[in-house]
Amino acid sequence: MVSDIFWGLMIPFIGTSAGAACVFFMQKELSRMVQRALTGFAGGVMVAASIWSLLIPAMEQSEPMGKISFIPAVVGFWGGILFLLLLDDVIPHLHMNAEKAEGPKSKLARTTMMVLAVTLHNIPEGMAVGVVYAGYRSGSALITAGGALALSLGIAIQNFPEGAIISMPLHAQGRSKAKAFGDGVLSGAVEPVAGLLTILLAGFIVPAMPYLLSFAAGAMIYVVVEELIPEMSEGEHSNIGVVMFAVGFTLMMTLDVALG
Repeated sequence: MVSDIFWGLMIPFIGTSAGAACVFFMQKELSRMVQRALTGFAGGVMVAASIWSLLIPAMEQSEPMGKISFIPAVVGFWGGILFLLLLDDVIPHLHMNAEKAEGPKSKLARTTMMVLAVTLHNIPEGMAVGVVYAGYRSGSALITAGGALALSLGIAIQNFPEGAIISMPLHAQGRSKAKAFGDGVLSGAVEPVAGLLTILLAGFIVPAMPYLLSFAAGAMIYVVVEELIPEMSEGEHSNIGVVMFAVGFTLMMTLDVALG
């Protein structure tokens, strides 16, 4: 089981790192259309993961509560939304293709704030993987090894293009390839850390598992609505973002059902 958890936490990080390595092999920055497509794909994966891997298991675990079994999911979901809203307000960051930074005023370099934006995005993904593996580890959360692996693989697949989306623009703005790759890897390193901390926390409060699952779902949905949907819809030919959203959603749903 320890090996399963280790690889479950590391697979998404490996996906980000592999994507960031694209900076060494691709000469040009990704076109806006490709960025929209990849962003839409990532959003679809995250929404499907939030539903099948997090919210549905949270409500299934709360079934003994009867007609009010939705309460842990609702409370946890709103907790995740408010947590990301708080981080959005206290951490200076700059979204891709945006001119104005968000959060408190800062003298940080533009490239640093771009990395912080992706890091902020990756925190709920790490928490999601961590809480699912915590449920698998507890043996009492109706989460199988296959279901946990499905979430880990789904996050890793959508992390690959994210790694490229962060490293290649940084290189285009003047960072060396090595530094751009390092920044991409660094942005993904928060995932296994957030995952491990979530597992340790869940070990002390197993009865709160439904709340933690839905908390991670709320945090991921916040990222999708606040960041990914606007990015995939901007400019002309935004339909590609919608189509790839559907592709990502379908893939994650398929993984969860097939492996779970």
